[in-house]
Amino acid sequence: MGNSSFFFFVFCFIFLLVLGTCDCLSDQEKDRIDQLPGQPSNVDFEQYSGYVTVNEEAGRALFYWLTESPANRDPKSRPLLLWLNGGPGCSSVAYGAAEEIGPLHINSDGRTLFSNPYSWNKLANLLFLESPAGVGYSYSNTTSDLYTFGDAKTAEDSYAFLVNWFERFPQYKHRDFYISGESYAGHYVPQLSQLIYERNKGVKNPVINFKGFMVGNAVTDDYNDYVGTFEYWWTHGLISDSTYKSLQKTCEGSSSEHPPVECIRALNTAEMEQGRIDPYSIYTRPCSYTTSLKRRGRYPWMRGAYDPCTENYSNQYFNLPEVQKAFHANITKLSYPWQTCSDIVGGYWTDSPLSMLPIYKELIAAGLRVWVFSGDTDSVVPLTATRYSIDALNLSTIANWYPWYDNGKVGGWSQIYDGLTFVTVTGAGHEVPLHRPRQAFILFRSFLENKAMERSSISI
Repeated sequence: MGNSSFFFFVFCFIFLLVLGTCDCLSDQEKDRIDQLPGQPSNVDFEQYSGYVTVNEEAGRALFYWLTESPANRDPKSRPLLLWLNGGPGCSSVAYGAAEEIGPLHINSDGRTLFSNPYSWNKLANLLFLESPAGVGYSYSNTTSDLYTFGDAKTAEDSYAFLVNWFERFPQYKHRDFYISGESYAGHYVPQLSQLIYERNKGVKNPVINFKGFMVGNAVTDDYNDYVGTFEYWWTHGLISDSTYKSLQKTCEGSSSEHPPVECIRALNTAEMEQGRIDPYSIYTRPCSYTTSLKRRGRYPWMRGAYDPCTENYSNQYFNLPEVQKAFHANITKLSYPWQTCSDIVGGYWTDSPLSMLPIYKELIAAGLRVWVFSGDTDSVVPLTATRYSIDALNLSTIANWYPWYDNGKVGGWSQIYDGLTFVTVTGAGHEVPLHRPRQAFILFRSFLENKAMERSSISI
């Protein structure tokens, strides 16, 4: 063998050795976001996004976006919060991240971002999940999946996501972990919480160190949701006496997934009587009334999400090719555009239990932290519905109804039960952090610290 051949052989051997041992970039590092298009210059936190496979056989993969706490907030010491939006079929990236609790929100041009001064990532590392497959960037290679999702399958896939995600991000293993969400996530959050709790049983040091959950304006119990919603409409002057009585007679006690024909007729009458309002925030002007109602439907039942103009900005931003590239998203080149809410997934929901109250009872008895909050200008899952559901738990009262304050003004009211804390936020609609970001930030801080809402003015 000549010298040139020898050196070539040595070079190849070293190259293959290095290639075989470096494993190039880790999956976590591959998910790192260098910079999002249009992001402000003052971003001081790490971001990751990408896909986690939850079912190899079907080819189902869920998309996530992680926004860690800023460097000066010591992200390594902060807990991890999973945020879920409902629908079913609505994107947590569009709502929770881009217009509610996330650090980066979308400007009206649909191309640039601005910093949210009340982002919850100042208190915790935030993980947003688009679930189930078919929502947002999440996908399945088995088309029938999109028509067969329901509560149970969604919970199982979300749990599989978490198990695999913690393997990709081992630094979060055993870290204090919480779940929060709103609207139909009033089903997602308790069911996923129950799954984690039950599978952690007997494990001394669980990887998913689940501590508790918090839900807002949450679909909870069909019977009480009906009773409380109709009462809210009537007491706020949104419907007539006769329609109120008709709703009580034809709807209460029926399934929200399959209401009888007479109930549907009464609901349609109620919709006409309410007129051109934004049902998710009854005292604010709707942005795109006609388009919104045509696309999502109004009340059959508790479907959809708040429809401010910010939804339009999300539809524009998350469909930009450069944005999808930065997010490591749409890698399979989906045949449909990214949507804030999936019409297919939401339109073919297969199973939805009548009540989450049995799960509440189980998790409260287990000593997990449970908080429920409610914006008081939402008519879709209103304050009265939530109060009736909580009352049905028959919990002992620790601290009776009292006002909590922010800067000398009432921020809402609270009642503390044995095992559950209930908080209202005055002037907030369906998406509390969108309408009252500062008060929502105070609420989340109190939840993490497990401290009652302040009875006097506080500063942040």
